[in-house]
Formats: sequence, structure tokens, C-alpha cells
Amino acid sequence: MRTPTEAPVLEPRHTRKGDAGVVLEGIAKAFGDVRALDGVSLRAAPRETVAVVGPSGCGKSTLLELVCGLLEPDAGTLESPPAALMPQRDGLLPWLSALDNAGLALRVAGASRAEARAAAQGHFAAFGLAGFEDARPAALSGGMRQRVAFLRTLLAGRPVLCLDEPFGALDALTRAQLQGWLARALAREPRTVLLVTHDVEEAVLLADRIVLLSPRPGRVVAELEVALPRPRQRTDRAVVELRERALGALGVS
Repeated sequence: MRTPTEAPVLEPRHTRKGDAGVVLEGIAKAFGDVRALDGVSLRAAPRETVAVVGPSGCGKSTLLELVCGLLEPDAGTLESPPAALMPQRDGLLPWLSALDNAGLALRVAGASRAEARAAAQGHFAAFGLAGFEDARPAALSGGMRQRVAFLRTLLAGRPVLCLDEPFGALDALTRAQLQGWLARALAREPRTVLLVTHDVEEAVLLADRIVLLSPRPGRVVAELEVALPRPRQRTDRAVVELRERALGALGVS
């Protein structure tokens, strides 16, 4: 039996290690007369990070909601293990402490408060949150709130993570810092990741592959492999060149 101070391994509960890919084929979705996605096909291999990039309103968030089972496609097929969604806004409950917010997914899954707090506590230091266990969200910086939200998403134990503009609401400096932090966190706790972003540079820094979508209705216009060693620096020539290729594919000069 695990003692209360031992942190559980954040291994997905619903699948074997290395068996957690995502496949979308010809996905279409409309809301009334508004077509959000039109014939989108993409794949994310087990433990691969795929960034989905496109202009606002092109169906990126809708795609993640489909993968997470929150919506049903109108056409096409979708295969995915259970997925956890981290939306752009952290969604922390203001009346709960940082520790209780981080363990919320475990509580929903049936864990006791003590079990959830013990699981979250074991990872607070690695997530740069040590000493803030009892802090309410209002007392945390934007970056710290996002780290609490990401830990909550990991503790859900799902093999697939859907990250929807996780740093979109942050200032440029904090965003840059958390991009590096996220890269290190995923290296420690690998998952299959779908990362939605409108920031092409962020996609190049974090992803193994980039899927570029057209304006609404979203269609895949290009895919780019990011065969660059980690860690990546935004000033590296290869990073800059790949960013320019992605912008060109999106029609941005």
C-alpha cells in the first residue's frame, strides 16, 4: 500500500504504454449553418506532440472537443484513447487551494480528498509550486495557475492530452518561460499531445509535427515535420526557417 507521502507515477490508466495514438479521418463538424471543420484528417502517434495551428475561428478548439468526446462529428471517423482537455482559461475553482485544484480530477474519479491531495503534493516541487499548496487561485500568478491546471490535467491519468492555447492569455515573457517549462514537463511525463495554438513559433518549439489549418471551415493545408533536437531555442536558424515555412503555408508573408 502506498503511504500518503508517496507520489504515484503519472502513468495513463486506460492504455498500455506506447499504445495511445489518435487518428482522425475526414472529420466534418458544423454548428447550424456555420461549418467549423471540413474533411480534416490527422494522426498523432503514441507519445507524439502534434501542434494544430490556424487562424482564429478555423475550428481548432472544436477539433479538441471532438477528440475528448465532448462533441460528435457530423462525418468522418475518429479513434482516440480517453483524452483530457486543458482549456485556455485555467478553470481553477476560486474557493479551493492550489493543492485541491490540482487534485480535482482525481476527486471526480472517486478518490478521497486525502488521496487526491497526496497525489498532487508529490509533484508540486517538480512543477515549481512548492510552498503554494494552500494558496487560493487569486494569490497565484498567471503562470502558476497554468501549472496547477496542467498538473490537474496530468493527474487525470488520460493517455492523450488536448491543450487548447494553454498560454494564450499570458504576457509574452511568461509565455516564453512556460513554453520551456512545458517542454521539460512533457519530457518527464510523456503523453500523446494535441496542442492547439495560433502561435507558429510556439508550435515549432514544442511539437514533433505541425498541422496547419485553413480559415473556416478548417481544412488541412500542410503538415510539417519538426525534426529538430531538444531543447530548441527561438533564435536557432532551423527554428526560424521552419517558422517561416509554416507562415508561408498559411499565406502569411
